[in-house]
Amino acid sequence: MKKLIFSVAIASLTWYAKAQDNFSPVFKQINTEVQTNSQAYQNLKDATEKIGHRLTGSVNGAKAEAYAYNLFKSYGLEVRYQPFEVESWDRKTLSVKIGASQSDLANVKAVTLAHSPVKANVTAEIVDAGNGLEADYQSIKDRVKGKIALIYIGVLPGSPAGTTSLHRSEKTAIATKYGAIGVIIINQVKGGVLLTGTASVTGKLIPIPAVCIGLEDGMQLKEKLKTSAQYAHIDMTNFSGLIKARNVIATIKGSTLPNEKIVVGGHLDSWDLATGAIDNGIGSFSVIDMARTFKKLNLKPQRTVEFVMFMGEEQGLLGSKAYVAQSLKDKSLEQVRFMLNYDMTNDPKGFSTSRKEMESLFKTWGQQVVKIDTGFKNTFQAGAGLHSDHQPFMLEGVPTGGGAGGKLPNNAGPFYHSDGDGFHLVDQQGMKNTVRYAAMLTYALASTPTIPVKRFSDAELKAFLESQKLKEPLKIAGEWKWED
Repeated sequence: MKKLIFSVAIASLTWYAKAQDNFSPVFKQINTEVQTNSQAYQNLKDATEKIGHRLTGSVNGAKAEAYAYNLFKSYGLEVRYQPFEVESWDRKTLSVKIGASQSDLANVKAVTLAHSPVKANVTAEIVDAGNGLEADYQSIKDRVKGKIALIYIGVLPGSPAGTTSLHRSEKTAIATKYGAIGVIIINQVKGGVLLTGTASVTGKLIPIPAVCIGLEDGMQLKEKLKTSAQYAHIDMTNFSGLIKARNVIATIKGSTLPNEKIVVGGHLDSWDLATGAIDNGIGSFSVIDMARTFKKLNLKPQRTVEFVMFMGEEQGLLGSKAYVAQSLKDKSLEQVRFMLNYDMTNDPKGFSTSRKEMESLFKTWGQQVVKIDTGFKNTFQAGAGLHSDHQPFMLEGVPTGGGAGGKLPNNAGPFYHSDGDGFHLVDQQGMKNTVRYAAMLTYALASTPTIPVKRFSDAELKAFLESQKLKEPLKIAGEWKWED
């Protein structure tokens, strides 16, 4: 009987999707406008040249906020700042030395991971913690206390089948739990590329210093540890203090359902080693161009659309958490029907969402896109992960989504969070594709008569997060709100 009910429900959803408005005329308008007049690529180029990096809390970060605000304003959009207070972090000095004894240490190229202490000066023996997962500590946990943990950032070759990784911040939290007084993380990119990023699960300072070293140095160190003891000296200074940052929000008010809202976001901030052209210039400047396109075409979606430039994503989703916290406070989160997030999105081939029930509707709209451009493959992905600005929305049960099936341009992946993340990696047509397909999805979500999913109830959310295997990382981060 349950199977019959489920089959009827699916058939009903499929019929419902086909009965939705045909958005092809508007999709064609969007396609022509973006292909002909998109300003995303040129705006990003201009911003990287005039501003540089966009670190939250820095002078450059404030310049980026104003740059985005003025762009929205120049397109005739209603725009506002959403200020929030954030514990800002910035690197100052770092020295990492490694060797076979505490009196014979040599300099190793390294970069500080964000939210490391304001000051740290530690010398200790190194313990190889493998992938840095709980399982890796079971045989060494008695030896980690007072030592410096050496951790691979991903999953080491030769790891047991099915081993899944955790975020660098979660691995640092585990090392801290077992008593490590420092963490050295090995990057997985050849050529000595160094990666930065936060080592904190909370966006607050962590109690121990955390650094990243290159793949070759790290794997050589792992080999030495097999036959002899190795020591490290980490000496660092950093800045941390409360500052004010601002999300930038442009709004197009809904024509018939103004109290229902689609939030379309991308984080404007970047790390400070380069200009953040890929992470997340390609996403955030695509979202700005989506807003330009809506305004240029005078599109009038039924629901209100908010195009949001989040700051502080890199330092712990601080801008999106501030947005959600304010929305809970003023009860406006109840209006948010969907959140679309574009973080390092490039040349998507389909649509993604946290809600499998949206497949029929998304693919129906996708079929209309394919008729305009066969480069769009109408792929569909359902599921959820963490560590981008959709997360605070998802943890309140809001349906989330974005692009699917895309690929970063010009082998940009290895330069994530590194000093190599520059504008030379950006592909103009890839950005155009992000803008036009994302604008089409946004318009459809904002204009379809009824969105067939609602916010999860508390019980539904718990079951969903467990099904996505997100319980462990959320517990490590202190964001699992249910008791076992």
